[in-house]
Amino acid sequence: QYAVAFCRHVQRELEQHRDSQSQFLKSKPPVEAGTVLYETEVLHFAEDLKKWKDRYVVVKNDYTVDCFETKEAYQKGASPKYHILPAGGKVLTSEEDYNLLSDKHFPDPVGSNEKEAAQAFVQLPKEFPVYLWQPYFRHSYYCFPEPGAQKQFSAALNDCVRHSNHDFLKQTTYEVEAFLEAIQFFRQEKGHYGTWEMITGNEKQILSNLVMEELLPNLQTMILPKMKGKRNDRKRAWFGIVEETYGLVQQQVSEELSTLKEECRDFAKTLEGTIRSDMDQILNSKNFLAGKIKATVSEPAQKCCTENIQPFLTSILEELMGPVSSGFTEVHSLFDKEVNEIIQNFQKTNDTTKLKENVDQLMTLPFNSVKMEPCYLKVNLLQELLQDLKSRFKVYHIDFVVQRTQNFMQELMENAVYTFEQLFSPSRQADSAKVATTIEKVKLRVLKQYDYDSSTVRKKIFQEALIQITLPTMQKTLASTCKPELQKYEQFIFADYTSVIQVENVYEEILYQTLLEETLKVIKEAAILKKHNLFEDNLNLPCESVSSLTDLKTPSGSAQTTPAKKPSSTRAEISDTETQSDETLIVTEKISWEKDRGDGKSLDKEAVVPVNVADNQASTSEKVIVTDSSEKQDSPPYTPKKQEAAEEELTSQNEDTEKAEFVEKELKTQQGAVEEKVTSETKTTVKVNFGASTETEYKVHEGVVEKTVTSGKSKVQEEVVEVKLTSPHDNVVEAEILGNAEKKTQVEEGVMEELPQNMKDKEVF
Repeated sequence: QYAVAFCRHVQRELEQHRDSQSQFLKSKPPVEAGTVLYETEVLHFAEDLKKWKDRYVVVKNDYTVDCFETKEAYQKGASPKYHILPAGGKVLTSEEDYNLLSDKHFPDPVGSNEKEAAQAFVQLPKEFPVYLWQPYFRHSYYCFPEPGAQKQFSAALNDCVRHSNHDFLKQTTYEVEAFLEAIQFFRQEKGHYGTWEMITGNEKQILSNLVMEELLPNLQTMILPKMKGKRNDRKRAWFGIVEETYGLVQQQVSEELSTLKEECRDFAKTLEGTIRSDMDQILNSKNFLAGKIKATVSEPAQKCCTENIQPFLTSILEELMGPVSSGFTEVHSLFDKEVNEIIQNFQKTNDTTKLKENVDQLMTLPFNSVKMEPCYLKVNLLQELLQDLKSRFKVYHIDFVVQRTQNFMQELMENAVYTFEQLFSPSRQADSAKVATTIEKVKLRVLKQYDYDSSTVRKKIFQEALIQITLPTMQKTLASTCKPELQKYEQFIFADYTSVIQVENVYEEILYQTLLEETLKVIKEAAILKKHNLFEDNLNLPCESVSSLTDLKTPSGSAQTTPAKKPSSTRAEISDTETQSDETLIVTEKISWEKDRGDGKSLDKEAVVPVNVADNQASTSEKVIVTDSSEKQDSPPYTPKKQEAAEEELTSQNEDTEKAEFVEKELKTQQGAVEEKVTSETKTTVKVNFGASTETEYKVHEGVVEKTVTSGKSKVQEEVVEVKLTSPHDNVVEAEILGNAEKKTQVEEGVMEELPQNMKDKEVF
């Protein structure tokens, strides 16, 4: 699998593969290694001493738990007494829950009487315990005198478990890809599908867990019947034996894994030249092989999908959407609440020093386990709602989806507070009277961006979850009929490429793609119906630029207003994570005119639309004066369907040119209200500028300027004039001119949009 993954890595590099998913919030840079997230004094049960001792616990941003003798020992740089990587662990806060879980993993052949079962495994010196259970490590026990400290510590431990389970999986290196694929195929050979219960921790832990899974039944048979003494003594001895065995396994796994990876790297170096020079032939060979396998696999795969999976996808998605979306909504509300408190505190004190402290404290919100925990608990409902899936889809573990979702929630909160910090700096606020208003506007902007990113992330979660739930069923159903046939397809691989093309991988990709198409259908349908505030792809997001935040009127309505609900006020913005400069994006207005070409009536009112695009290139300019009909009359709101209908009428470039020329003549007759210069060349240079110190030039294809005129007498219809600036890499910035009174007001008050840095250096068609 290493050579296969390395070949994919080179292919992506040569194709300059880019993630097509857009993001509006600015990504927070990685936290400096060794940053302390949590530290406290605790009562810890020392297993070797069989007594409780005061310890000092420190959690850093690698999400491991270090337990020191004292706080002074930690401050002096001493080594920790215990170092715990809690991958695969569970955090419990009641003795009853701990006993139930630990008994499940102690298959006692002797049994126990009622009196023995009632005895505490560890005597508690305080009322509020925290247990860290781990499958192959010795369990950890902590105790606190009051519930607040217990809650803080248990929430911090849960964060550690969640991150240590998934941080390795978040890596996207080809070595990680190769490792996970190898584990998947190994498990399938053993007859196990849906393997995520073993994929927790780092490489060494994952391999050690697989070895222990094989060893444990034999260990139980050999040792458990021979154990004597009281039940708790036998239980403690068994956990000690499991821990020591696991330590030996990890030591051997670590040594052999290190040697194997070096061999794989050396082998990849010998292949690199061949892969880079023969990439086209490799891809052709792989595609030819895929066509042959599809001819055999497609029909049974589609039949399995139609009968066993497709009918349930919509209902599974419904169950997923509720808890997942409520968790992200809770994050939205928490950010809103925290910023509102900052505003209220400043209005009371008018103290800029205190304001800076409060903003700095907001930056730690994603790592405040207690405040974030209510958000995470919303997603835990998935555990109950998806119980029936275990019977229909056999081996399936929802823990993986829950914890991965919670990690995404924390990541979005990090991006939200970081974006807030980038847009609002207390030290830059000269007029204290406007500080509260500015904070409110920054908050609303961040929340709108958060809602869009939340929709994107949730669709990704739903897609991964649906495939993870259903793929094992397809793999298992087709295993007996299709997998035995795979060996005969190896003859279709060129001899030079047998190390980088594997039949098994191509087969799995076909199954995955079959399910992917079905899952994307149901997710798209949910987005079209606006379920749980999901957005459709390619929607523009209404946002304000940094420089305009202090000038804009406070928007009315809910902070959760989305572009899906208010398409008429949509303006596009793409966040620029590399620059703090403020560029302006073209905004929107509607225009209307008399349909009767011969009546000679002028438009009702004239409105100049200021449009400014900052760039370092100088060019000639052209004024565009747009008239706006602001009569108090009911007009149909702008919808994507209207735009589609208008676009369908433009069937050829000749028609586009003819209609554009007609509109030009019509507008010029309206007392000079509209002045446009459109050349007859294939590409026309259009420049729009109002008082900007620097100007930019964009090339707009003749067919992109769309104008539709419908004939008829004494009827007024609002039409859409749309200018699209399209980059070579599908990054589309839409500039629509729509006559809307609310939008006009915002434009005249200086609404500005940010143009991303990466668009400046590209030719725009």
